[in-house]
Amino acid sequence: MAAFDIDDIVQSLQTVRQQWRAKQGRSQEPGGRELPAREALANIIKTLKGVLFPMRLGPHDLRQESENFFVGHALDSALHGLFAQAQLELQYRARHLPRDDGGIEARAGTAVRAFAARLPDIRALLDSDVLAAFHGDPAAGSVDEVLLCYPGILAMIHHRLAHELYRLDLRLLARIVSELAHAETGIDIHPGAQIGSGFFIDHGTGVVIGETTIIGERVRVYQAVTLGAKRFPRNHEGHLEKGLARHPIVEDEVVIYAGATILGRVTLGRGAVIGGNVWLTHDVEPGANITQAVSRSDALQPQSSQLTS
Repeated sequence: MAAFDIDDIVQSLQTVRQQWRAKQGRSQEPGGRELPAREALANIIKTLKGVLFPMRLGPHDLRQESENFFVGHALDSALHGLFAQAQLELQYRARHLPRDDGGIEARAGTAVRAFAARLPDIRALLDSDVLAAFHGDPAAGSVDEVLLCYPGILAMIHHRLAHELYRLDLRLLARIVSELAHAETGIDIHPGAQIGSGFFIDHGTGVVIGETTIIGERVRVYQAVTLGAKRFPRNHEGHLEKGLARHPIVEDEVVIYAGATILGRVTLGRGAVIGGNVWLTHDVEPGANITQAVSRSDALQPQSSQLTS
């Protein structure tokens, strides 16, 4: 059997870790994990999916007469797990400040209770997304098929949960939750994006929705659509500025076909239709039908031609 001399490698890896931690101001003291765990968040979100849709995404042997018992037990487990992960994020962010375990525990508890209180509203929003997918796709056989099979719905379950964490300033947890869906579906929605009810992502692969995007109600997008930023201002030190509003605003009932790219803080007016592979960096008037890349003056004029899918 082959033997490997790993002692030098182990020591070299320790040296590299220590150098990194010193540069980043990380603790070198013995102790447990400093950061939230991706695996733990995956289990929590899986449990919350069952809480939200127990007879569809819960245990395969769950019976309807036991539904409330399961939801109560699963919710309690998920919230305790989320509380532990929230504490880790808050401790990590406060690592350069005087230690305040009591304050962090109180903040984590307040955030998780607020998150839990939003779950009925999240379920209602997801119901509107499921119905939008069912009514918007002639291939959909039932709402149950949509919930069980459509990657856009999986991405929206994660996003609705992640967005609440983002709003509660648990932004690392929110990003992990969104990236779990990104890895599974190829749909990249930043948890900061504001998305109204009845949102439908058809097919979905390659969709990108940036942090400061605002999407209205009953909007439909297809695969490979990008709602991104056009430029990235830098501060006096040359670093990218954070938090600036830099992504599109999409008003109600807009349809964006496959491969379209919309960049910058532009507004797509209510009811506009954006054709496949269109590149846009300017506002679009309500009801406009854009079938090709356009100049600013053209983008502002409604077009009468009909777009075929």
